[in-house]
Amino acid sequence: MAETKPQSKWQKKLHDIIYEADTPAGKLFDVVLLILILLSVVFVMIESVKGLQPRVYHLLYIGEWVITIFFTIEYLLRIICVKKPA
Repeated sequence: MAETKPQSKWQKKLHDIIYEADTPAGKLFDVVLLILILLSVVFVMIESVKGLQPRVYHLLYIGEWVITIFFTIEYLLRIICVKKPA
């Protein structure tokens, strides 16, 4: 079995939050991700409705970008805290 390089304290904490769903912080992280996924789906569904006010479409557009940025940050954090082989 390959050894892994030691992680810093903050990387270990981040790893536990992101990858360990049995901790309170890990559960909260997973719930937030699920809510954002569902919210994104709802935004796309509402965007497909014709005849809404332009302001609504603009707010949905902004909301989608906020969610996209959040998931981009989440992905980068996963890369940062993954255990790397020695």
